[in-house]
This record gives sequence, structure tokens and C-alpha cells, in this order.
Amino acid sequence: MLKTIENTELSCLKYTALYQKLQADFLFTGKDWLHNGEVLITLPDGTIEAIVAEADAGEAIQKIEGVLCPGFVNTHCHLELSHLKGTIPMHTGLVNFVLEIITKRFVEPEAIEQAIVAAEAEMLRNGIVAVGDICNTDHTLAQKQQSALHYYNFIETSGWLPAIATKRFEQAKNLWQQFSMPKSIVPHAPYSISTVLWQKIAPQFSGNVITMHNQETPAEDALFRNGTGEFLRMYRQMQIDNGFFIPSGKSSLQTVAPYFNNASAVVLVHNTFSTKDDLMWIQQWAQQYNKQLFAAICINANLYIEQQVPPVSDMIDAGIAITIGTDSLASNHSLSVLDEITTINQYFPKVPLSNLLEWATHNGARALGMENNLGTFMPHTKPGILQLKGIDVQCNSIKNAQVKRLM
Repeated sequence: MLKTIENTELSCLKYTALYQKLQADFLFTGKDWLHNGEVLITLPDGTIEAIVAEADAGEAIQKIEGVLCPGFVNTHCHLELSHLKGTIPMHTGLVNFVLEIITKRFVEPEAIEQAIVAAEAEMLRNGIVAVGDICNTDHTLAQKQQSALHYYNFIETSGWLPAIATKRFEQAKNLWQQFSMPKSIVPHAPYSISTVLWQKIAPQFSGNVITMHNQETPAEDALFRNGTGEFLRMYRQMQIDNGFFIPSGKSSLQTVAPYFNNASAVVLVHNTFSTKDDLMWIQQWAQQYNKQLFAAICINANLYIEQQVPPVSDMIDAGIAITIGTDSLASNHSLSVLDEITTINQYFPKVPLSNLLEWATHNGARALGMENNLGTFMPHTKPGILQLKGIDVQCNSIKNAQVKRLM
């Protein structure tokens, strides 16, 4: 007993007024719940010092209503499309949505810049600390150079015609040079990358995190299995001669996955129409090639475009690590990770809240290679600290949740 008292006294002396001491009804570490009154100890700048028992924390503990949680990680966003908020109708289907993006994305630079600044401020208010951002242009560059957010810049390339592969690859390399690390050159989607372009960009994947829009519409698999479907209409409207294309007879994912063999991690985005067989197949592929594999769920965008939710239960059954993305304001009403997991909770109420919060924090940080500083309350990290109110932990419900950034 004397030893315990001595240790407690030493701890109380150690955690002086220099430290911030936060105690909530529940504490989520990024991996697990703590609900025995533990106190989160931090430096004034938000650097995590420790999680200790209340008896070891000393005086001046700040009581917090609700849940303490690490900052959210948004693994899929198109910040450069923020000016398109409210301009594209809901429920058009992906092909019509893509055609709308092509015709509406380029407007006055001032409007694009203002929307980017406002969208980033929205993410900060919503507790987001890091973003996997898709970059087709340099429009976000100036804002990112002064940003408080951590960004992984995914330099996206596309080009269905083999004849333009070299030009598109050179454009991607030039854009890549302008952005800060971490960054990767990545494919847009199977239906927009020719075999020639795949062969040019695949060597760039070595050792990098790679992301790709995957199976966002049934038309994608129809194209690769038998050369049919809505994408043929899209190519015609874009005046693209599709005569060179030979279907593989396999799903789009199984067709292109071998190009990722040298990547360190693969983040598959949307997966709205991925089958159980494909999810099991890609997980086995990841294990065979020792890849970190993640599925980024953007459920509100899936509802906005296709009126469909992704097969979350099948992803869990396949053992695939899940992360959360917001997609863009062209296909969403907000850039809020909390809004995304609230919708997942609505459609998949049996998924534990601990899973949802881990997807939004630790898994997201892992997917972007930022887990050494973000995603958990590990000592000496600076993950951001959020207060979540309105969460009913006992009933596994977050329908009334609100988020506030504390640090």
C-alpha cells in the first residue's frame, strides 16, 4: 500500500499545472474505450503525455461532457471540387455525375480559391486533422502551403485512349513536382486508365500509398466482364473511340489489382458495388503480396450519386480495414467524418461505435502512413483532441452527435 501511495504522490507531483488534464464520461484512444475515469494528460500544444488514473492525475482536472477522441482522418476528398457544391443534381448515377463534373469543374479561379478556403475551414471545424486529397490541378496548392491540416496529396491521372498516355503521364509528373510530401501518382479508376497508361504509372507505385476509385457503379464490372454498360455511352458523349478495348472477362478490380503489386498500401475508395467474392479475393491478394489494404467508405456520396450504400458488412467479413472519406462537395452536403459515420450507424446499426471511431481515427492514419503522429492518444504524438457530445455509447447510437475541436 505504501508503494502505491508513493507512486500516486509522485504522479501528482509530475503532472503539475504545466499540463492540461482532461476527463470525460468516455475516452476513446483510437483503438479502445476507456470508461473508468481515466485522465488524458497533454502539453498545452496538444502533445499527448499520458493516460492515467484519476488518482494519479493531480489537481485541476477539466471535466468534459461526452467522449474524448483523437482527431478524425478523412482518407478521401477532392478539395479542388469544393466550388461545385450544390451544382450537380442528386441521384443521377455515376456516368451522368462524371459528365457533369467534366462540364462544370472549370470556373473563375477566384471562385475556386474561395471555395477551397471555406471547405478546409469546414473540415477543421468538424474535427478533421488529416486528409487524403485527390489532386488533378494545382488549385489547392496555395492553401495547403499555409494549412493546419496534414495532407497526403494523391496526384490523380486518367486517360482512356492509349494515344494520350504519354501526355497524361508527363502532366501527372509535373504536377507531382509542385506538391509537398507525402504524395503519390495514382490512377483515377479502372474505366479511365488505358493499359498503356497503367504501364507508365505502375512503376511510380513502388513503396507508396496508392488510392483508386473502385466499383462505384455496376457499369464498371459490366465494362470489364463483357464490354457492355453505361460507360459506353459516356465514351460516346466524350467522343472517345472505344474500339481498342478488349474486356478481360473478370471484374474491374481483379483486372487491375496486379498493377499494385509494388505499392506499400492500397486504399480502395467507394467499393459501392463490390461483391463478396471480390472483397475476399482482394484481401487474399493483399495477404499474398504483403500489402496494407484499406477500403475507404464515402457513404453519403454513394447515396448522393447512386442511392446505394456500400457493402460494409461484407468488408468486415472479408477482414478488410475500413477508413472514412467525405468525397467532394460536388457529391456531398458536408465535409464531415462525423456525418459519414453517423450515416453508417443509421444503415448498419450493429457495427460497434468503437469500430466506427477506429475507422475514423487510427485506421485512417494508418492508411495515409501517418500513424506515428495521428490517430491515437499515444504518448509524444499530437493527434488532435475532439469532444463528441450526444453519443449514446450504451445504445450504440450517434444520431445526435456533435463534434468540437479542443486541441
